[in-house]
Amino acid sequence: MERLVYIVIFMAIVTYIPRVAPIALLNNKDLSPFLKTFLKFIPFAALGALVFPQVLYSTKSIRSAIAGCLISVACAFWRMNVVIVVFAGILGVFLFEIIFV
Repeated sequence: MERLVYIVIFMAIVTYIPRVAPIALLNNKDLSPFLKTFLKFIPFAALGALVFPQVLYSTKSIRSAIAGCLISVACAFWRMNVVIVVFAGILGVFLFEIIFV
């Protein structure tokens, strides 16, 4: 049990350092406009890289998954609320499965 406590404490420290280091090191530093723009896109790129592969394998048919993904992308392109984007994708997959499968 004692070993488990040490593991949890070590894991907390290891995950805390990368979160605090940028704040501590970049505090009161002026970044170039290019770097600021680059850093703003990192969360979107990481989220896309993590979510997109799972979207394709979320249903039995990859065709229905692609149809739902395209509907969600279209709704997001028109700047709809994120809840509407998700539900539109789910509804698109559901309707595709009913009609074509």
